[in-house]
Amino acid sequence: MIDLHSHSTASDGTSSPAEAARYAAEKGLSVWALTDHDTVAGLPEAAAVCRETGVVFVPGIEITVHWPTGEMHLLGHGLTHCSPELTALIAVLKKNRDERNCIIIEKMAEDGVQVTADEIKAFCGVEQLGRPHFADYLVHKGVVKKRQQAFDNYLSQGRPWYAMHQGADLDAAIAAILTSGGVPVLAHPLSLYVSWGKIEGVLADLVARGIQGMEAWHPGARVGEAIRLEELAHKLGCFVTAGSDFHGAGVRADRHLGRTSGDKKIDDRFWHDELFPHLPHFADCRW
Repeated sequence: MIDLHSHSTASDGTSSPAEAARYAAEKGLSVWALTDHDTVAGLPEAAAVCRETGVVFVPGIEITVHWPTGEMHLLGHGLTHCSPELTALIAVLKKNRDERNCIIIEKMAEDGVQVTADEIKAFCGVEQLGRPHFADYLVHKGVVKKRQQAFDNYLSQGRPWYAMHQGADLDAAIAAILTSGGVPVLAHPLSLYVSWGKIEGVLADLVARGIQGMEAWHPGARVGEAIRLEELAHKLGCFVTAGSDFHGAGVRADRHLGRTSGDKKIDDRFWHDELFPHLPHFADCRW
């Protein structure tokens, strides 16, 4: 069993990178990727635990990319270092995220909910603030009863406290992953919000621009949709990956480490070790 998409407190997960790595070992995963949003800060800590436990560690990142409809996330698998291009891109995304958070806080204040970014960071024990942390804080303050209710009522697109997070340029994101020794993989393609009638052409363009893999299997897709995406990926010359998009135990009922669309176990056929000859050797990695 493997998992090529998961998160820690370095972004919006609930477990530290070390705790997330230990959990992967406890669950019996043979291969595990940490792919936090717009940061590589958790990779050294996670790698150290994987060295101890024998889990093959896939150092990764999930980059927020500008996309006109829906959202685009680009996974970078197998990073050997953080190149100047990736370092610069992460810095820009952090600035954009901080600006977005300020807008959310201003909107909350207009509705009588006074809070600072530092207060939410301290409560959640994180350095990088995202909407899930706002949601958890709102539960803590009794504004809502559950995290999902915070999104449904306030934080999702079209809701009163929503603010857009400006993503990176796609070509710059692809280049940043490649120059860092990684492989660009399109995360959860259905989040692009492209119709089935147009999606093949859109995906073909993305492949032509340098995306090499596609996460056809993701809990956000039905099994039939995942099969259809896998067929499309093969047709376009992409390799196929699968992930849980796990953020922590109990965060979402449909997200379990090592399991994907239809709650299917992620088996070894989704692991392409020939693409990552440097794994699991970490001696020369510089994240």
